[in-house]
Amino acid sequence: MSGSELGLAISVFLACAVEAVEALTIVLAVGSTRSWRSALTGVGAAVVVLAGLTGALGRALTALPIGALRVVVGGLLLIFGLQWLRKAILRAAGLKALHDEREAYEAERAAAGAAGAPGSGIDGYSFTIAFKGVLLEGLEVVFIVLTFGANQHDVGLAAAAAGVAVLLVVAAGLAIHAPLARVPENTMKFAVGVMLSSFGIFWGAEGAGAQWPGGDGALLAIVPAVLVFSLGLVAAARRRPGARTGEVARGEAVAGA
Repeated sequence: MSGSELGLAISVFLACAVEAVEALTIVLAVGSTRSWRSALTGVGAAVVVLAGLTGALGRALTALPIGALRVVVGGLLLIFGLQWLRKAILRAAGLKALHDEREAYEAERAAAGAAGAPGSGIDGYSFTIAFKGVLLEGLEVVFIVLTFGANQHDVGLAAAAAGVAVLLVVAAGLAIHAPLARVPENTMKFAVGVMLSSFGIFWGAEGAGAQWPGGDGALLAIVPAVLVFSLGLVAAARRRPGARTGEVARGEAVAGA
């Protein structure tokens, strides 16, 4: 396995694990409060939609010339990477509340309980919330899998990394019957943001005609550079008057999610 393939697998695995943890929290909340059958039906419907999108968009991406593909892939990865980095930097600096899965779980349970008693048959509330949660959390993963996989001509590797992440998260959730509140989500999001941004810079420049010294080896310089720059932004942001301690930010997690 080459360095770029390893980076692909790690990035997809971490991104999918983060999104799977958040989707698991939603499904656990509505399933345990209202209807497991309806919630799992919603999950299945969302997976079918995501699979269809993966197939359709995958064919569209692979039809592009390699230069155009790398520009498109690089641009998409930069967009996603910078979004993930922005939120992770703000949370690490105390300017945005940390996402707390336990509090998110309790909030979802409260909302599900306030929606009224489930009727017979499929419970529309459970189905809709589970479907929407899995679909929205899964969309970014689909795009990450497709962009990495299409550019490397190895969608299978990206899909396998995503599948392993989902299986591990689901297995952990089933084992403890609770949301995975101890997963270091912000650290994982920070790492994913660094990786996506680095690959976006690398492939976008290649698609535009640039030649990186050392080929794929240039990533060994790009990734640390993006990491150091991002950590510098965290340090600078922590000196701002509005920065809060981790304890305060964590206490506001649901409002800032």
